[in-house]
Amino acid sequence: MTLRIEKKSRDGVTVLKLIGQIRSGDLEELRTQLNGGDVRVLDLDELTLVDAAVVRFLGAYEGSGIEFLNCAPYIREWIRREKESQ
Repeated sequence: MTLRIEKKSRDGVTVLKLIGQIRSGDLEELRTQLNGGDVRVLDLDELTLVDAAVVRFLGAYEGSGIEFLNCAPYIREWIRREKESQ
């Protein structure tokens, strides 16, 4: 399965739900979605696979105020390790 992005509004906050696999080639579309609106939350509940570029991307956006919902522990740990190595 490739990446699918669903945009929803929850209590006046725009949420992007990422579904499937996300790889570095998908980052431009995700960046466009994040920069083109009032997205404040990424729901990662159905995200099944990421690569290192995606982890660095997510870490950078988390640092800019984007909140993660339902982030898998392995992704959370990987983001933490990437931030420590910088």
